[in-house]
Amino acid sequence: MSNSGFDLDLQTAEKEMDFADDEQVILGILDGTSPVAERIEAIERGNVLVLAIDGDLKELAADLAPAVKKRGGNLVHFRRFLIISPPDLEINTSEL
Repeated sequence: MSNSGFDLDLQTAEKEMDFADDEQVILGILDGTSPVAERIEAIERGNVLVLAIDGDLKELAADLAPAVKKRGGNLVHFRRFLIISPPDLEINTSEL
């Protein structure tokens, strides 16, 4: 278990989720090195992005967040991660 008392097993969670064959949960790092267009393309294909934040979130997401919202996608900052989902997949934060 982590220091926060919260253990998240993303591999098990991904296996339990019902996705189409080409949809995935993509783990990555938000550090300013990946083009915004690449991230947008991933969610347009129906993928969920779980990005570890490496730096200042406001600066790193300055172009990404508006582009995701413009397309109807969803963004949630949770702990040290930014979770981004396509428009047809809501991120439920009711347990937080």
